[in-house]
Amino acid sequence: MDHDFCNVDGARRLKLRIEEYWRDRGFAVDVKLIEAGFVAAMRSARTDVRSDMVNGFPNKRAANDRDNRNPSGRGVMDVA
Repeated sequence: MDHDFCNVDGARRLKLRIEEYWRDRGFAVDVKLIEAGFVAAMRSARTDVRSDMVNGFPNKRAANDRDNRNPSGRGVMDVA
């Protein structure tokens, strides 16, 4: 199943997609894969994807990016 993000391969693909998405926008995110083991309710093993993001937005810029834009697009406006 290609859209199963709970198994090891799917979780790894999701991790890479998240990191690439935010890297392309100048943000550094820390995404980790956590092996949860067998879950009786799912009747299978599960791999969790965890990150340092808050409410789906990264909290730090990449080290080589000097721009101060906010990932949500909101923030201080320059007024002439």
